[in-house]
Amino acid sequence: MNYLYLLLDLGSLSIPFIFSFHPKLKFYKYWKSLLISIIITMCIFIPWDVIFTNNGFWGFNETYFLKYRILNLPIEEWLFFICIPYACVFTHFSLLHYFPNTKVSVKNTKIISYLLLGMLSITLLFNYNKWYTLVNFTYAIILILLVLKYNIKLLQEYYLTFIVMLIPFFIVNGILTGSLIENEVVWYNNNQNLGVRLFTIPIEDTIYAFTLILTNLYLVKQLKN
Repeated sequence: MNYLYLLLDLGSLSIPFIFSFHPKLKFYKYWKSLLISIIITMCIFIPWDVIFTNNGFWGFNETYFLKYRILNLPIEEWLFFICIPYACVFTHFSLLHYFPNTKVSVKNTKIISYLLLGMLSITLLFNYNKWYTLVNFTYAIILILLVLKYNIKLLQEYYLTFIVMLIPFFIVNGILTGSLIENEVVWYNNNQNLGVRLFTIPIEDTIYAFTLILTNLYLVKQLKN
């Protein structure tokens, strides 16, 4: 089933793309800023992906993709950084449209942020020799501090909308990491991560998803402003 990864990408994109033209949402108005945001975000995540793949920190099962590679990454992996951010940014703005009061107070946002920063920092202190944990958590710390300083309102909203996004995250990423299929689409070298899994998903992937989406949202907000 060498088209599975492609189906996951396109399936994640399809419904958000169709509803982008909904007369109440008009999400297509965000396309320009979102496109720029996706490109900038890919400039951060693609080199990271290439280096980790080339060093065997993670890799891809050829059974589940179409064999076309760019910089040693399957074409489906490139599409991942387009389809998933599009779907998640759409979800964020749609939730805010229908539930405009969806946000945490400033005080609680700071508390959540400092708790998260503390947990990430402590984990790093004892696991700095694991590359996925090191790079992933370091970037998350920098990003949270940046958004906390320059756009705390985004975090007020995102801490709630991300909880909703975790539902499709566990479905899509679960399949990618081996849930419901014979082998994983994406495999991980557990020597380079904490070795803790949520079902089949490395716990670092939740932080990876958190920062991937937040980076795009932060850039979209900045560009729209």
